[in-house]
Parts: sequence; structure tokens; C-alpha cells
Amino acid sequence: MSSIYILAVFLCFRLTNGIIYVDPGNPYSFPTIQSAIDSVPSNNNQWFEISIKEGVFNEKVTIPSDKPFIHLKGEGMERTMVVWGDGDSIATSSTISFLADNTFVSRMTFVNSHNYPPKDHTDSEVWAVAARISGDKSAFYKCSFLGFQDTLYDEIGRHYFKDCTIEGAVDFIFGDGQSIYEQCRVLVNGGNIGWITAQGRLDENSPTGFVFNKCMITKISGGGKTFLGRAWKAYSRVIYYKSIISNIIVPEGWDDWQKDVNQLTFVEHECRGSGYDMSKRVEWVKKLSPQELQAFTNISYIDNEGWIKELPIDVFDQ
Repeated sequence: MSSIYILAVFLCFRLTNGIIYVDPGNPYSFPTIQSAIDSVPSNNNQWFEISIKEGVFNEKVTIPSDKPFIHLKGEGMERTMVVWGDGDSIATSSTISFLADNTFVSRMTFVNSHNYPPKDHTDSEVWAVAARISGDKSAFYKCSFLGFQDTLYDEIGRHYFKDCTIEGAVDFIFGDGQSIYEQCRVLVNGGNIGWITAQGRLDENSPTGFVFNKCMITKISGGGKTFLGRAWKAYSRVIYYKSIISNIIVPEGWDDWQKDVNQLTFVEHECRGSGYDMSKRVEWVKKLSPQELQAFTNISYIDNEGWIKELPIDVFDQ
């Protein structure tokens, strides 16, 4: 029997019905997530599903820019986890890096254990990214991102998060993405004053910004007070819309980080909860017209082409 035939049979076991399997306990599956990603052809234009078995995968993972249309599918947020511990660099510390366009992830958790959980670490306040997302047209459904400082690097591109959990304390949702977070849980785990967002919009003509639509903003046990966000760059833009905001928010709500407040777009609209008290907010919080709000909160803000409806799972029907 030729070695080429044996290899073909082996790959056939690993790729069944168009699905690539990751299961360290099965000799006919890929042992790591990265090895499965590496098997996907470069510059492919069809969705590849990588089905990842329940378990904790201690590895650092990258989906490179030449491997679009990858769907990482776990077995549940609490069942399929990717864990790595690296810190001190925004650019290189991430447990997983999504560098390709057209990426979809469902039912998985990503952890940077360098400073998480914070109660187990004395050097919590260092950059330690759980996930870096710099590809366009990327979506995440029922995923968790767990860390302390700079948990989720929403770097650049159009992104959609639905039914996700993001946990941290300091600037733990940051970057210059153009993103909608819908029905997500935002959990504060720091005991001191923190900041949820640090959005990095660079100029007034940029379409980027973070929109939290119908989200829950609260804390885990031991979490402290927090700002809704601070201005990482000069034209930072963050909108909380119809979200539930608990009493963990400092009365001022927002931090200008020594930027020109006239250039910032920080908005709270039709929210509720004990932390939604606008009477003591900074005076430069913006108020948008109904038409402006519609432009940001409608899915067309990130998708006027229909790319979300082409995902392997219809996230709108879930």
C-alpha cells in the first residue's frame, strides 16, 4: 500500500462531510486547533467547519490572514476552552488571533491566564489579551472572552458579537473596530476603579465605534466600580443602547482621558438599571437624534451587504 494512499485515507478520516475534527483522544482527528487550521487551504472561498471537542486546549492559536471562511465550532462556552498565559504586549500576548476576514466562532471560551482569574495573580495590571480580532466580517456567537486587562482586542474591521460574555477590569474591550455587541454580558471583575471600553477611533470621518445593544453590564463577586469607557484615541465612540446597567458604574460614567471632549461620542440611550443615572454624568455625554441612533443600532451599521446572513449558523434565529 503506497504512502500516498495511506495519507489520503488518513485525511479522509480527519475531514468528514466537509467538517474538520479536533479531538486529542482520537487518532483520526487533529490533536490541536492550530493543526486543524493549518490544514485549511490558503485563500479558500468556502466555509470550513472545524468541530472542536469538549475540553481545555492549552495552546496559542492564530488564524492567519490567508485563511478566511473558517468556522470554529465548540461544544459550549463552559465545555470547549482555549487557554494560554502571555502578557506585557498588546500585539503578541493574545491567546487567539483572528487575522483573516470572514471568520465565525460559536460556543467557545478564550482565556488569557496570565492575569486571570485576578485573585490568583499579584501582577494583574498588565496587557494580557484573550482574543485579537483584526479581520473584517467576523462574528462570534455564544462565546466567552475572559481576562483582566485588555481582554478583547477589537482591533479593526466589522464585527458582530451575539450572546457573548466579556469579562475584565481595565480597558477590557478596546481597539478601533466597527462592532455591534448584541445581548451580551459584560462582567467587571476588578476590585478597584476600572474602565470597560477604550475605543480607538482616530478621526471624525472614521465609521468605527462600539455599540452595545440590549446588553447586561454588571460585575462578578468581588468586582468594583467602573467607568463605561474612556477615550483611548481622539474621536472615541461608544454607544450603550437599551442595555441594563447595574450600580457598578461611577456617577460620572465616562473618562475623557485628557482628550478634547467635543470630539468624543459617548452615548447612553433608553438604558435601565440602578447604574443608569444620568443626573451626575459628565456634561459632555452626547445625545443623538432618533435617525442617528438608528444608523448605529441597526445591523446595517456593520453589514449592508448581507454577510451575516451567509454565516454557517443563522444567528438572527437563535
